[in-house]
Amino acid sequence: MTDDERAIRKLVETWMDASKRGDTATVLSLMTDDAIFMVPGREPFDKEIFAAAAQEMAGVHVDGTNEIVELQLLGDWAFMRGRIDMTATPPNGKPVRQSGYTLTLLRKEADGAWRLARDANLLTAQG
Repeated sequence: MTDDERAIRKLVETWMDASKRGDTATVLSLMTDDAIFMVPGREPFDKEIFAAAAQEMAGVHVDGTNEIVELQLLGDWAFMRGRIDMTATPPNGKPVRQSGYTLTLLRKEADGAWRLARDANLLTAQG
């Protein structure tokens, strides 16, 4: 495994750990300023809208896993296919489980850090 592969795997691990802690600042630091997200049923959105949505989820307990199914490095870009299984439990609410695949483009920035640049998230609600 190369240093870049290790760095990307660490990014995924850090993202999941920060999500579980509700640490939006850390999650935001793991994406490029021009990050774009695509999810079913809505128009693509940017980092600013992601941050606002994360603020709305304050107090929601998130737990889950993110398995890297495929990781390919292409110079200062990489793509990753992943499988996420997660449960979000709002305060005093019913848990909502989602699972599915993602396709993520990552970019190595000028500071040498890998960050998420584009993400297509195909998670769907599970029974």
